[in-house]
Amino acid sequence: MRQLDYPWKKWKHVTKLDPDKNNSEEIVKAVLQNGTDAILVGGTQGITLDKVRRLKSMLKDANVPIVLEPSKSEAVDFSFDYFFVPLILNTQERWWSGGAHIAWINSMKNVFGDFDKIPWEKIVIEAYIVLNPECAVAKLTKSITDLTLEQIVSHAVFADRIMHAPIVYIEYSGKFGDPNVVRAVKENMVNSHLFYGGGIDSREKAEIMGKYATIVVGNIVYDDIEKYKQTILT
Repeated sequence: MRQLDYPWKKWKHVTKLDPDKNNSEEIVKAVLQNGTDAILVGGTQGITLDKVRRLKSMLKDANVPIVLEPSKSEAVDFSFDYFFVPLILNTQERWWSGGAHIAWINSMKNVFGDFDKIPWEKIVIEAYIVLNPECAVAKLTKSITDLTLEQIVSHAVFADRIMHAPIVYIEYSGKFGDPNVVRAVKENMVNSHLFYGGGIDSREKAEIMGKYATIVVGNIVYDDIEKYKQTILT
């Protein structure tokens, strides 16, 4: 895709919904009606194709892009607008930095019958840097989280200038991260677009990280809908 075909560069706020959580009608209504720029469907544990499809059906009236963040190949519904595929930069296991992705490509070939028939234009790599050692994704992927600022920036620059990843994602998942880290990464981005996720549960936190990155808001939508609404930047 050309640079102009990257709509996520204009997104300020993304809502992440987990298919394994209780996605009530009230929650879905709040997400659809309050101005988020896109909805990201994904989770780390307990994800099945049935749960993904159930949540997707609840979002049928959305007027914003619906993106699937695949956690495993057998839980992928190909009706989504985009597929944001996490590739963990600071993992200790190759499976999460390429192995899972190769397996998924093989499974897609079985679905579509030919590599050329795979909807590549909808598949987007997210180069993840996971920085909260207590979060589920860090434990699952055995991520090295005790990185210096220089090391974090070097990971991001590798993704930006060597991998040419469309998205670099700073992931604190459940914890509000260090704005200095996000700012330093942003200052060194040339081509990749920066996403930030973790601990955004107020307008103040949304504004702090929103100066540097597209913010991804998840847990607060399940904990407090009114606080979730306050995170939406206009």
